[in-house]
Amino acid sequence: MGFIYPFAEANAEDSSVGAGSKDYVHVRIQQRNGRKSLTTVQGLKKEYSYNKILKDLKKEFCCNGTVVQDPELGQVIQLQGDQRKNVATFLVQAGIVKKESIKIHGF
Repeated sequence: MGFIYPFAEANAEDSSVGAGSKDYVHVRIQQRNGRKSLTTVQGLKKEYSYNKILKDLKKEFCCNGTVVQDPELGQVIQLQGDQRKNVATFLVQAGIVKKESIKIHGF
């Protein structure tokens, strides 16, 4: 156990490629037009089948969604509506990610 530098993590995160590469799963909301919104899930591990997770999410929350290939962020799951809390609890209960490694963004 050596000395832990308080800003080492922040600097490493800034220099890495993409916004969510620090082993966090980011659940964000994007506003569309009017009351419509879009929930994005980014930062899942590569070994997971995004299409299977998407299929279960769509079935569970009765919404539509897709897997988008982003040049910077890699694969991102998009769901219709504000599903931030639902997705977070689903991922924890399914054992895909730990509760500490989920970051929920948005208003």
